[in-house]
Amino acid sequence: MKTEPSGNQHESPLGVAAIGYAFMGKAHSNAWRNVASFFDVPAFEQKVLVGRDTTQVAEAAAKYGWAESATDWRSVIERDDIHIIDICAPGWMHAEIAIAALAAGKHVLVEKPLANTLGEAELMVAAAASARANGVQSMIGFNYRRVPALALARELIAEGRLGTIRHVRAAYLQDWLSDAESPMTWRLRKETAGSGALGDIASHAIDQIQFLTGQTALEASGTLKTFVSQRPGSRGSGGGLEDVTVDDAVWATFWLTGDMGASVEASRVATGQKNSLTIEVYGTAGSLTFDLEDLNELNFLDATVPVREQGFRRILVNEPEHPYIGAWWPQGHIIGWEHTFTHQIRDFLLAIRDGSQPSPSFEDGLQVQRVLAAVEASAKNKSTITAVENKSLITEGV
Repeated sequence: MKTEPSGNQHESPLGVAAIGYAFMGKAHSNAWRNVASFFDVPAFEQKVLVGRDTTQVAEAAAKYGWAESATDWRSVIERDDIHIIDICAPGWMHAEIAIAALAAGKHVLVEKPLANTLGEAELMVAAAASARANGVQSMIGFNYRRVPALALARELIAEGRLGTIRHVRAAYLQDWLSDAESPMTWRLRKETAGSGALGDIASHAIDQIQFLTGQTALEASGTLKTFVSQRPGSRGSGGGLEDVTVDDAVWATFWLTGDMGASVEASRVATGQKNSLTIEVYGTAGSLTFDLEDLNELNFLDATVPVREQGFRRILVNEPEHPYIGAWWPQGHIIGWEHTFTHQIRDFLLAIRDGSQPSPSFEDGLQVQRVLAAVEASAKNKSTITAVENKSLITEGV
């Protein structure tokens, strides 16, 4: 396999291949299709979209702007005209594809969570570190880091506007599994999904807590719950009931560096909640609140002014001075959820051009994976789990 860098050292356009054409494949394809229309990025070409079904992937490739389609990701990775691999496939495929792509000298973007297991994630980090030494870049796709309002929140926190952060609350609630008759999918099987609400959406909340505050989770205590233990089988399974082997909901508390506490709640059975991510950050000098359903807004309270003047004020994050916004529309013309993926692709391409480490790195993804594993272990053992960097998880009885 090739080991030479395949990005910023040649003048021809970067060839991109995306693996996976369902929900995330569509979101990433939309970003690849639009990023160069708004941002100054290195030249690239949407070369090939990869999927298992020949007919469906061909239809998706034509619709999403890819030049061709394929069903064998291994042969695509070996192609000399492919320089970037964008992995949008389910988590159980991440490690094998990413490690092979990095070994072949391809830059890799992979959807979160990094992998289904801590062991797989550690292997991916090792492969990324080895490839980085040869100029090959890698990044994990926590797209909510690219919400302008949350990027602004991070800036305000880093500037000290909130003083010392004391605690953070995050809740990510959905209801697409609230109906007990909803059929089985790969997301409900541990062997393909790794975990349920924990890895699927709580991972976003955990990453945001660490991203916004710049602190790292040290201890975790968690509870997992599967409310619907069996669901109607998917097509081709005979129509009988199948066991659900992942969680429907998770509750967790954390202690972080910086003497900071945090809590996370995540559910895919929260009736009436479609895609609700709320974040609250409380400091000695102020507070911030954010709601994904109003993703162009950030609420800020300045506790340094007299009490009679205090109160949360709404910041419409839509000015050219705000993160990412200058590339889009005139003030007051809001942007949407899909723009986070466009910002993600923009940042990834610029890192490849500059030869710099994209953020979040695979190491960042591994750190979140450690926290997920700690929550799962805590729920199983009814204990507090300490996630020690680069070491095994240590169980401490409560």
